[in-house]
Amino acid sequence: MSTKTETPKALHVQVAEKLIEQLKAGTAPWQKPWSAAGSPAFQLPYNVISGNRYKGINTFSLLLAGYDDPRWMTYNQAASKDWQVKKGEHGTTIQYVRFYDEQTKRDQHGKPILDADGKPEKKFIKLEKPIINSAKVFNARQVAGIPELKITSPAELGWDPLERAEQLIKSTGADIVYQAGNRAYYSLLADQITVPLKAQFDSPGKFYATVLHEAGHWSGHPSRLDRSLMNKFGSEGYAREELRAEIASLLIGQELQIGHDPGQHIAYVKDWVKILTDTPFEIHAAAADAEKIFNYLMDFERTRVQKQDQQEGLKVAEVEKRPAKNLQMGDQIGYENTVYRVISLLKQSRFRMENLGNGAQFTLSKSDGLYASLVEAKATQVSRPIPDVTATMEKQFDQEPEISAAYGLKR
Repeated sequence: MSTKTETPKALHVQVAEKLIEQLKAGTAPWQKPWSAAGSPAFQLPYNVISGNRYKGINTFSLLLAGYDDPRWMTYNQAASKDWQVKKGEHGTTIQYVRFYDEQTKRDQHGKPILDADGKPEKKFIKLEKPIINSAKVFNARQVAGIPELKITSPAELGWDPLERAEQLIKSTGADIVYQAGNRAYYSLLADQITVPLKAQFDSPGKFYATVLHEAGHWSGHPSRLDRSLMNKFGSEGYAREELRAEIASLLIGQELQIGHDPGQHIAYVKDWVKILTDTPFEIHAAAADAEKIFNYLMDFERTRVQKQDQQEGLKVAEVEKRPAKNLQMGDQIGYENTVYRVISLLKQSRFRMENLGNGAQFTLSKSDGLYASLVEAKATQVSRPIPDVTATMEKQFDQEPEISAAYGLKR
């Protein structure tokens, strides 16, 4: 007697079901407060090899897996470092989209064209329709041989969380009114944010988190990200917008290390449970929109910092000639299917970097493992220029194409 193999549920359905359970139990990611000492309840998941944070629905797929280590990797990535996935461990599903197909270049006779090292040259062909792929990744807790997790504090990175939040808010140029009261809200008609005075909050972090939560709503104005904001309080549309702002607040709070206020969402839990029960795909859409909010707001900081870094980099470059076996401003280096660009040179042997695959910017120190890998990769690619990745690199699904087209993608 044959038995039917049960078709696995779609990733957004799996995530929605787990999230509903945690919302009811009060243990969803944004329901977890930071400790009294200011430590986060968790860290956002990232790929241990590339250093890239997982995005969109992949963030929740990995967070809901229940591990306390934020590092993830594929089986092959673990093997490349001589680490071993422990026997009996099962991977967690993520999704990504391929926009380009990698093919070997061939001559007129159909033979592969080889580069200077005798390896086949590659070309990237844009696909007519992006293709959704799934992959399995493993948490560091499932892997033997991986070094212990090292958590770097904001002080070690050279920035103050509260000052960074203050500068980000200023750089948005948002019209913000601070007044005594107990309400924080964004008015679409006035295009204005209103929040209580800083002294009314029991911590500076909660004050800044509240302002940035409202800035998330502010980003939805028609002149910005243009989301539907004309929703009556208590309506399903209102709850959907709050879900997006809450997830964005979680991302921004983690990025700035100021935390978030889990008390803001209590009134919406029942609505969120109903929405996710009726429409599981809403978590996919909400996570994608939250990433857009995060990127929109953080772009204000990136623009300001990039200008400062460029000025500082020019000064540093005048007095310090970098040796050949080093990173230099303007370098584009391919490593582990990602291309990194050196935006500018900073003081204390640091570099402002950009991941050209997803646009993320970060500070790199010479003591970081990625630095040595990039220097080595740079030395090997001198005679083999990398392709124009801004036009050809594959993008992860967690970079989220427009949700309206998601169901039209080939599988």
